Amino acid sequence: MATPIVELPIHTTPSNNHNDATTMYAIVDCNSFYCSCERLFRPDLWNQPVVVLSNNDGCIVSRTDEAKRLGVAMAGPYFKAKPLIEQYGVTTFSSNYNLYGDMSKRVMDTLRYLVGEEQTEVYSVDEAFLNVTHLGSTDYHRLALHIRQTVERWTGISVSVGIAPTKVLSKMANHIAKKNKQHTRCVYVLDTPQAIQEALAHTPVGELWGVGHRYAEKLNSWGIYDALQLSRMPESWVRKHLGGVVGVRLLKELNGQSAIGLGDELITKKMIATTRMFGKPVTTLLQIKEAIATYISRAAEKLRRQKSVASVITVFVVYKAEQLPGNHFKHGPSVSASVILPNATANTHELIKPALQIAEQLYQTGKVYKKAGVLLSSLIPANAPQGNLFVPKANNAGGRLMEVMDNINFSMRNDVLHFAAGGTSRNWKMRQELRSPRYTARWKELPEVH
Repeated sequence: MATPIVELPIHTTPSNNHNDATTMYAIVDCNSFYCSCERLFRPDLWNQPVVVLSNNDGCIVSRTDEAKRLGVAMAGPYFKAKPLIEQYGVTTFSSNYNLYGDMSKRVMDTLRYLVGEEQTEVYSVDEAFLNVTHLGSTDYHRLALHIRQTVERWTGISVSVGIAPTKVLSKMANHIAKKNKQHTRCVYVLDTPQAIQEALAHTPVGELWGVGHRYAEKLNSWGIYDALQLSRMPESWVRKHLGGVVGVRLLKELNGQSAIGLGDELITKKMIATTRMFGKPVTTLLQIKEAIATYISRAAEKLRRQKSVASVITVFVVYKAEQLPGNHFKHGPSVSASVILPNATANTHELIKPALQIAEQLYQTGKVYKKAGVLLSSLIPANAPQGNLFVPKANNAGGRLMEVMDNINFSMRNDVLHFAAGGTSRNWKMRQELRSPRYTARWKELPEVH
């Protein structure tokens, strides 16, 4: 029996006076996001096991609950899981980032419409925090259902919603919502001291947002196993043992004191990287240079998107793994080099030349390469670079060309305009042998109804 739709007013105008209201945060997290996107255009896969692979079809990066119950491990190598996948007929897809990016935008646009642009923080491709205080609702369970059902109706993507007085607690609520979807209906609310205490007591410290594996092991060695125990530690102890101010913020959040507001995680990137595994082993300098030029182009686009310029370029290559006796493998070493640019820039053509010079320095004849990448660092705002008195202004005006290229490539896709240094055949590109059509991003791949 279908769950009845909960109707609520949409996008109430935020109030300027929140003094009488307890701040409440929601986090909306897409369920098995990549798999959900694939299922959206394949209704025959509903309630069927599905997995999505990483770049180069290497590892499993998304799996449905049905695949999980079969024993398919998350983040495990595809070749190890392949016998199990074939045994149970698990449908497998290569990553389809064009589709996932477009569906992510639709989900986030829906959330912005529901609560307002300023009350929405896109945290990742499949997660967003919302400040729901201004909506004036006191029935947060009903509100969470409304958000979940609206996103699912408008986009077709299933989500889980957790609501609590702080962002850390809302992440905990969301985790509980996803643990037992049939019981929680994918929503969970922590809006009373009793509910918060119970959730803290049943949450291992290793599952807390912001507590990594290393810190979890340390906490366990000190006899702290769950979030409730951690929440009762003195602030001075937390400051000393859990990273200073960051640990104190976590402690406050666990105790219901909002210490991480919206937007705190959305800072301008200090480094921009683009790296890929090759689709097949690479041995020639030409292939390495084509890959580096292509990756620089991608990184430069990201750089311009955040309105920054870079002062340092780093290029690295990774050798193919070495096979040892007994069918063992030794990871291939990574070698890298960097260069400081005379002038900070975001123009692709000004970044490609020094990057290719580094690639020539790193390349060794006879070596087999499996991966390469570039890193742009020492980033500063594009409107505040140090000028060069010895370079005519006309020579510094490549930004207009980049803007035209970006606009054409965004509208036409498939890198209609790209630099010749990136090559034409690109037979080193990563494998995507099981990729589905880019249903929403390519005219020729639109789904057809017969």
